[in-house]
Amino acid sequence: MDSSALKLMQWPAMVVTILSSWLVASRSENKRRWGFWAFLVSNVMWIIWGFVDSAYALIVLQICLAALNIRGIGKNDQK
Repeated sequence: MDSSALKLMQWPAMVVTILSSWLVASRSENKRRWGFWAFLVSNVMWIIWGFVDSAYALIVLQICLAALNIRGIGKNDQK
């Protein structure tokens, strides 16, 4: 994949992030779980795009948000 194609990754990353937010706000534990996992996918997508665009603050932000999403998965699974 060339860098021009990777630069387009910001758009699907945005869609996955919005979908993740919708799912995490659900009352359903199963939907919230899917939301946290989708957030992790979006974190990876944003990190890839960040490297392509030299957006290092975004990369650090996504790593921090991924840690919070992992924490969210654990809290969602606790009863």
